Amino acid sequence: MLLIRLFALIGLGAMTWAIAYGFLVGDFSSDGAVLLANPWGIVSIVDLYVGFILFSLWIAYREKLLVAKIIWISLMMVFGFWAASLYLLLATYRSDSVNSLLLGSKA
Repeated sequence: MLLIRLFALIGLGAMTWAIAYGFLVGDFSSDGAVLLANPWGIVSIVDLYVGFILFSLWIAYREKLLVAKIIWISLMMVFGFWAASLYLLLATYRSDSVNSLLLGSKA
């Protein structure tokens, strides 16, 4: 479980840095237009949102309360894998085994 926490913490740190860098240095409107004008940029966005949806399905399966599902999936769609890293990190502290980490309330 410690290794999973470590990777989640590294992911959270990396995403925090990347998002802050993007907001401080980038221009979302013009950079987004360039990204969407490139076929591989479109592939990257589709890939990203498929990952968001798959991770969100895991959250929906794991969480017992509807409000928790709604909050975490909303955070996932807005903040992406920053929210996923935070969710995974917090889930490791609520779980006593890998089985309960994967299955959540269904374990």
